[in-house]
Parts: sequence; structure tokens; C-alpha cells
Amino acid sequence: MITAVRAELLKLRRSLVGRVATTAVLVGIVALSAAMLVATRAGRTEVVAKLGPDATPDWHGFLAAATQITAAGGLAGFAIVLAWMFGREFTDRAVHGLFALPVGRAQIATAKLLAYASWAVAVAIILPLLLLGTGLILGLGSPDSATLDGLARIGVLALLGTILATPVAWAATLGRSVLAGIGVAIALIVIAQFSVLAGVGGWMPLAAPALWAMSDGRLATFPQTMLVLPFGAIWIALTVWSWRRLQLDR
Repeated sequence: MITAVRAELLKLRRSLVGRVATTAVLVGIVALSAAMLVATRAGRTEVVAKLGPDATPDWHGFLAAATQITAAGGLAGFAIVLAWMFGREFTDRAVHGLFALPVGRAQIATAKLLAYASWAVAVAIILPLLLLGTGLILGLGSPDSATLDGLARIGVLALLGTILATPVAWAATLGRSVLAGIGVAIALIVIAQFSVLAGVGGWMPLAAPALWAMSDGRLATFPQTMLVLPFGAIWIALTVWSWRRLQLDR
């Protein structure tokens, strides 16, 4: 199993998708957050209107923007990686070779998920550190305890986003393509937005983490947010089960 996980990590590290997705999540979120801060300092009315009360040229405003961007952009980036990891063998017609390996297909799926989890944890750790460094460079001053809490929430939000993306792995397997996974990723983002507008976001696993992070627990409690764990477990189990039953003629 360890060898299989290393192989999946190596494929992800050397792939264009892995490099682009990692850059998009890390650099993209930090750059957009910095741009929002600069725009707020300049008094750009459209940005101030979008952020509302959080449109402040300080750590609070910077992290508020970063949290919003992470909620949507992070999920999209994680979903793309999962769609590629579970759909590429079908798209590249390499799935036939998996049946000749001494490792079972359920173990291969588990190795993919473990490799994905390792990559995602690294991203979730690096992202708050990059935001901290960027804030210091932009002259926001030394972070206080509230700022450190906000950075920690963004890290947790990124981790929960990796779990929210797990239906994509099952969709890419069932649809036997990367595009099937990406299609489901778009649907996940739409459902999350709709649940917030409908006022049920606190009990919707797709929306609760973002609401918890953005409101410091006022719009979604931590127990509600933890519904993400059984949500992810269901899709992980379905993915491994589907790979165990994988057939060449379908």
C-alpha cells in the first residue's frame, strides 16, 4: 500500500494538472486576497460593496476576503485534482493495465485517496502561512490572537474543502472520465450556493464549513460543520466499492 501511495503522489507531483492546481489554489487565493485588500485601500466601491462590513484595510478585511475565496476556489481546485486522479486511467485508456497489477483495485483507489489526502493536508498547512507572509509584506502589522484564529480557520476550511470534493472521485469513476468529475464539482458549488440562499446552509455539509469560517461560528456551529465527516465517508466508501467492482467491459 505504501508503494502504491508513493506512486500516486509521484504521478500527481509530475503531472501538469497537479502543478497547475497547486499553484491555482495557493497563489491564486493569496493573490486575489491581496488584490481585494489593495482595492479596499483604494476605496474601490464595487469591492467595498461586495465585502460589506468586512471591507476594511486590515487583517480582518484581508482574511475575510481570503476566507470567501478559499470557500469556492479551494473546493474547485481540490475537485479538479480528484477528477484527474480518478478519471485519467479511463481517459488515457490505461485502466486495462490496472487489472494486471498484483495490487487490488480497491487498494489502488485507497492509495489514490491517501495520496490526495497527503497533498491536501500540505496545501492546507501552506496556505495560511502564505497568507500570513503576504499580510506582513503588505504592511498589516504583527498578527494578534484574532488574526491567528482567522488563519487557523482558513486552514481548517481548506481541509474540509478537500472532504467536500470527494463525490468527484466517485463521479469520475462511475462516468469513467475526468469531465464527469468536473461536472459534479460544478454541481457541488451550485448546490452550496443555493442552500445558503435558501437559509439551510448550516445543515448542508457543502455550505456549513464556509459559513462557519466566515461568521466565526454564528451562522453554522462547529457540530454542524463536522457533518462534513460522515458526508465524505459515504463518498469515499462508494468510490472504493466502485473500484472493487470495476469491470473492463463497462
